[in-house]
Amino acid sequence: MAYPRSCDIFCTVVDNYGDIGVCWRLARQLAHEHGLQVRLWVDDLHSFGRMLPELDVALTQQTCRGVGIRLWTADMPEVEPAELVIGAFACRLPESYIRAMAARERKPVWLNLEYLSAEDWVESHHKLPSPHPQLPLTKYFFFPGFTDRTGGLLIERDLLAQRDAFRADAAMQARYWQGLGVSPQRRAGELRVSLFSYENAAIAPLLRAWAEGASPLCCLLPEGRAVPQVAAFFGHAGGRAGDVWQRGSLTVHVLPFVEQPEYDRLLWACDINFVRGEDSCVRAQWAAKPFIWQIYPQQDGVHLDKLDALRARYVEGLPADAALAVRDLWLAWNGGTDVAAAWGRFSERHELLAEHGLAWAKHLSGNDLALNLLDFFRQTE
Repeated sequence: MAYPRSCDIFCTVVDNYGDIGVCWRLARQLAHEHGLQVRLWVDDLHSFGRMLPELDVALTQQTCRGVGIRLWTADMPEVEPAELVIGAFACRLPESYIRAMAARERKPVWLNLEYLSAEDWVESHHKLPSPHPQLPLTKYFFFPGFTDRTGGLLIERDLLAQRDAFRADAAMQARYWQGLGVSPQRRAGELRVSLFSYENAAIAPLLRAWAEGASPLCCLLPEGRAVPQVAAFFGHAGGRAGDVWQRGSLTVHVLPFVEQPEYDRLLWACDINFVRGEDSCVRAQWAAKPFIWQIYPQQDGVHLDKLDALRARYVEGLPADAALAVRDLWLAWNGGTDVAAAWGRFSERHELLAEHGLAWAKHLSGNDLALNLLDFFRQTE
């Protein structure tokens, strides 16, 4: 069977940018690389508009960059369902839409795109069917992941080639830094670190360690939830894009919230990246630089199991001391203690971890989530 011609993706915005970030990447890839007619149904256009500047939040339907954008409201209009229907992250599709799917002679392939996890149980749950209790429909659970028995990861066709071209072009990198208002010329021994995080009790002690360190450190801080804490460390009530703060060895540049391709370049340009949630975690792995993941915290602590599952896969093949340095800093950044000491051990090994990151990205790159979705459609039809 052929690939589908049309796809509807439904997204409920929960974490401001994480959920819609994944769905927007997937929608663009299906439209641009595979020629599908894609509609992206979103219940919060204001958050979406931060990463898509031309989006008109006053419109209920529009087309941006080859993707149909639809505001998903309680009184959703009657529409013809697509051939491939994706509900992202267990969101509940409108009942009217589900009935319309059931009414089609050829039923759509209906997938629930799950949250990313490196845990072992994901392999046994990937592609499991869930028949509808009343209607002649079956929903399938589709799990992104890090092995060939999962759905893989979102990766654009030419992403790694673009990354490598950027890394090999000193003039391109210089223009990039100049565009951020940062000198292309580094001070002796300087590290450049991106910091994208949720609120975190470890921020202040980490900044203190950077400020008191023997070598200069330039921190690139995108606008977001961490800015108030960083501003408070420097004695400011708040901060905004363009602010530059300095204490001791530490300089912080507050950056505007940028579109996804620009965030990718930030990850490529920095030596070490602090990332949060799902989307930026995956992009940090494609960047192939040492990274520290802040997982979205849950009250019952199960997020730490997911954190450790990815950590265990990621450090395979590393020397024991480097693997331990990764573990200690990831744990310290996610509610542990002594983040300053953990940072010291991690940063000392950043060159080794960068080499490891390149091999890790190459290892993962053959498992393309978008292609796997389309192949599953063809198998299921």
